[in-house]
Amino acid sequence: MSTQVEIVPHGDRAIRITRTFQAPRELVFDAMTKAGMMLNWFHGAPGWTLVLCEIDLRVGGTYRWVWRNSDGQEMGMGGMYKEIVRPERLVTTEKFDQAWYPGEAVGTMVLTEVGGTTLMTLTVEYESPTARDGVLAAGLADGMEFGYQRLDRFLVQR
Repeated sequence: MSTQVEIVPHGDRAIRITRTFQAPRELVFDAMTKAGMMLNWFHGAPGWTLVLCEIDLRVGGTYRWVWRNSDGQEMGMGGMYKEIVRPERLVTTEKFDQAWYPGEAVGTMVLTEVGGTTLMTLTVEYESPTARDGVLAAGLADGMEFGYQRLDRFLVQR
């Protein structure tokens, strides 16, 4: 299991993101679904800070996240919770305010724990192969890994 984020194509419209965390899956799940915890680590790429984190964690509930950079530029996104099986599975929709890919995406996160180490498998399905290919071309791995390293540090403090 890799401790670095890995992003690979999955089918013709999806990507699969995997990463391990040295923490129990209950803690990883909470860190990814509780606003008070996310505000400690979910800041995105260097120079960005999560300034708004609203979560209504129930099927049909919504979430909204807004980041701001040092120049005052904001980036926001949100979606709806379609399925919640704590602490193992979460299915959400995803749409950015400033759309950088067409349409809405659906993400399915599965957390599997073995011996205190949690494997996150996140499959994100896009509306078209073109949208998926655009996301892959954007080179998300470095920014995501930066955020997941923050999560690693946060989890150690728990």
